[in-house]
Amino acid sequence: MGSRVLPLSVPKDAPNEVNERLLQIDLSDPILEGEKNNLLSSEQNGVLGRVSSGLGGGKREMVSRSFHGSRPCCGDDSDLEDGVLTKKREKILHCCKPVKISNQALLSGFAYCLSSCSMILINKYVLSGFDFNAGISLMLYQNFVSVVIVSFLSKLGLISTEPLTWRLIRIWFPVNVIFVGMLGTSIFSLKFINVAMVTVLKNVANVMTAIGETYLFKKHHGIKVWTALFLMIISAISGGATDLSFHAVGYSWQILNCFLTASYSLTLRRVMDVAKHATKSGNLNEFSMVLLNNVLSLPLGILLTVSFNEVDYLSKTPLLKMPIFWLVITLSGLLGLAISFTSMWFLHQTSATTYSLVGSLNKIPLSVAGILIFKVPTSLENLLSILFGLIAGVFFAKAKMKG
Repeated sequence: MGSRVLPLSVPKDAPNEVNERLLQIDLSDPILEGEKNNLLSSEQNGVLGRVSSGLGGGKREMVSRSFHGSRPCCGDDSDLEDGVLTKKREKILHCCKPVKISNQALLSGFAYCLSSCSMILINKYVLSGFDFNAGISLMLYQNFVSVVIVSFLSKLGLISTEPLTWRLIRIWFPVNVIFVGMLGTSIFSLKFINVAMVTVLKNVANVMTAIGETYLFKKHHGIKVWTALFLMIISAISGGATDLSFHAVGYSWQILNCFLTASYSLTLRRVMDVAKHATKSGNLNEFSMVLLNNVLSLPLGILLTVSFNEVDYLSKTPLLKMPIFWLVITLSGLLGLAISFTSMWFLHQTSATTYSLVGSLNKIPLSVAGILIFKVPTSLENLLSILFGLIAGVFFAKAKMKG
């Protein structure tokens, strides 16, 4: 489940497993960086002039068309002559007009929600649908996909990353151990617990993080925040008590995951401040952190794969001979990066406040989809507990905004 870095401008109550994958990149949206270009139309004996593309909704569009010596894009062969010139040119401009996206915030929010929900559901499908019993290997492969893609983009010059020096690696290694543990326990818990309950139980990480901020950083939280955290604890307990598919091992992994998630978010900023001084530029951007986390996770992942005896399982399972299985797990790795890019796009179009609230609301359709797709046995009491926990999560996000 590669490429996870908590964006520092986003509240730590961001949506469940997405917290482990997020990346905020300080780059401009390429859609907004296009420059106005001129439409050139030509007559038989010369250039008629330039017509500037219109700007609508505050967004600049980039249109680069040239009709000199070629057929108009509308498929009209006739020459532009005399009285029909203006009408023909207007026709050309109309049919060559690019499709405009009127609401970038809505589109980016939809892309973010779709990628984050899909990532969790596809991981659940790999673990339960294919009955894949090598969670560490799945994490290792997803991180490898992230390393390959980020390195490739860096080589092309599309993104910038810091060189991975031994000094930087030594500083980052402790937080990377927590990172790998967080990802591994998340996969183990998802193997045994349904998506809806995982979503609710991850709220416990918010409780642990808030307590850690209070005692370690002396951060004050308002009464509304603590009330929401208390409601989250109640929903987690009641949800577990009414869970018809309760699995003690899965719940144990999830509790450990919450502890590691809180530890990761609490230690990340402090390590980042130290790591910046170990870079050549004196700064550590988020792409560099993604690359650093995932590169360092590879040797740790291999060690854990051997420790959990997954090598023997991988040598015997027929799944590795199925092209559809490789397609699905590769897609899961790509979705990890998709969450990073779409969250960056969404934050660029809106704000951390809107992002956090949308993330909390996103848990509701995710939980419903998890129950319906995987046909989870449930009861009215359990459904009410899940709904109660999701509402508490939204309440917590709103309380943090005002705090």
